[in-house]
Amino acid sequence: MDSVFQRQIAYFSMEIAVDQRMPTYSGGLGILAGDSLRSAADMRLPMVAVTLLHRKGYFLQRLDGQGQQHEEPADWNLHEHVTLEAPRVIVQLQGRYVQVAIWKYVVRGYDGWSIPVYFLDTDVPENEPLDRAITHLLYGGDSRYRLLQEAVLGVGGVKALRALGYTDIQSYHMNEGHAALLTLELVAEQSTLRRTRGDDPGVEDSVRSMCVFTTHTPVAAGHDVFPLDMVQSVLGHQPVLDRDDRYCANGLLNLTTLAMHFSGYANGVSRRHGEVSRKMFHTDRVDAITNGVHPTTWIGPELAALFDKRIPEWRGEPGQLRLAINLPADELWQAHQHARTRLVRWVNEQTGAALSDKVFTLCFARRNTGYKRADLLLSDLDRLKRIAREVGPFQIVYGGKAHPRDGQGKELIKRIHAARDALAGEISLAYVPNYDFAACRLMVAGVDLWVNNPMPPLEASGTSGMKAAMNGVPSLSTLDGWWLEGWTEGLTGWAIGGDRFADSMDAEVIDDRAADASSLYDKLEHAILPLYLKNQTGWINVMKHSIALNGPYFSSHRMMRQYADRAYAK
Repeated sequence: MDSVFQRQIAYFSMEIAVDQRMPTYSGGLGILAGDSLRSAADMRLPMVAVTLLHRKGYFLQRLDGQGQQHEEPADWNLHEHVTLEAPRVIVQLQGRYVQVAIWKYVVRGYDGWSIPVYFLDTDVPENEPLDRAITHLLYGGDSRYRLLQEAVLGVGGVKALRALGYTDIQSYHMNEGHAALLTLELVAEQSTLRRTRGDDPGVEDSVRSMCVFTTHTPVAAGHDVFPLDMVQSVLGHQPVLDRDDRYCANGLLNLTTLAMHFSGYANGVSRRHGEVSRKMFHTDRVDAITNGVHPTTWIGPELAALFDKRIPEWRGEPGQLRLAINLPADELWQAHQHARTRLVRWVNEQTGAALSDKVFTLCFARRNTGYKRADLLLSDLDRLKRIAREVGPFQIVYGGKAHPRDGQGKELIKRIHAARDALAGEISLAYVPNYDFAACRLMVAGVDLWVNNPMPPLEASGTSGMKAAMNGVPSLSTLDGWWLEGWTEGLTGWAIGGDRFADSMDAEVIDDRAADASSLYDKLEHAILPLYLKNQTGWINVMKHSIALNGPYFSSHRMMRQYADRAYAK
């Protein structure tokens, strides 16, 4: 067993999906954080993680017959999953001393190596009622509520590590700007240690040598910005923030630029996103480490059993998935058919739909917001019906929450439900409510085609298509994010919109809905359905290449090796 003093890497994230029974995440960012820790545990990295304890979770999504979204608290029994640590820490917020409790969860690797994850919680009896609620809701409340949460995560997180005995952390990895306020606590520590001011260049250099920052979005709304007077009222005067020319321009604190300023290493989450981020922030300091997913978590049980039989070392070394090219075709085909049957039964139970486990199944399941264009597939219902009649039958599964304050995302869900009704009798469409960790595991393993069509370059990476690929499910996707690296036309999947996206590295958003819809329909009508329905050998070849070409590279093991080599090694 190791001691806490051997933990050299601290991973900070506002949300971490450590267990599908714990609703402490909203979507891709939290799932990515969880996969990072699962691979880190498999690889025996000396890591510890810090996040917030969201007692009311994100939210449970309920949909009425018209697709109107209703949100309910996602209450859960924390005592079944986490254990309370002895120390508490105190963070001064809004002029009050707020006590922060620390709960522990352990992520274990396939050979038993453990990574402790500490959940910070302000809901303790000694705190004022308003302060007890600070950590309740993930992404709930207004800007001040968000700032309070991020202060608990960043400032409170560093204090918590010290209270737990982690005194020699070498790398603080900020997973998105939500954790950026940890730099203020590190500056305070280094100032005290050096007996100097926070703006001493030696202090800044010392903090910068310890910090790593990953940005996950080119969407402006994804970068937290707060008025400096709000920051001062929450945190008190912070001399290090008196920097109008750095990260406090125009009286606003930008947590992304704060994190980037104090980080010795910064990265985007795909090659395209790295390029876009360098242009967006006018710097050449942003590297690129493409996201990955944890194979053991996301490969369905049917395929996992086949891999255990034919590629027995894949769990410890996902690079072995390249050997999927040699899998017996009949065994791969049967494994997938069983996975689809399992999915279809579950979808029908959840929605009352009448999907068939014998019909080609497309899936679109994402956070529902405007730029992801969930309804692009439904742009021309008459053409969809004609394709089904003339080429062959198919059915569609949808899933995805809209943020409670995202009116556009909620309207998209209602439009998809209206399209479902218009297609009834010719194409079956089911919208599964409350898309989450467990639902995603079923979908990526059981569908036949994964559809994704965001407006480039707004898809920083995306990971759901990676999960599908590891299950032998090809993608039909816009050339953005990870798909630019994973796409081989007709072999790992198909591109929407063609090479016009592949050659464009500008940060300008490309939205040609009519052209993209036409491209999507053309690929479905002339390439995808004919291959599946008339050439089973050819389709299984695509399945094999999806696993063998994309499985090894888009694993979170490869991703964490790159972080270890580029970011943590100093």
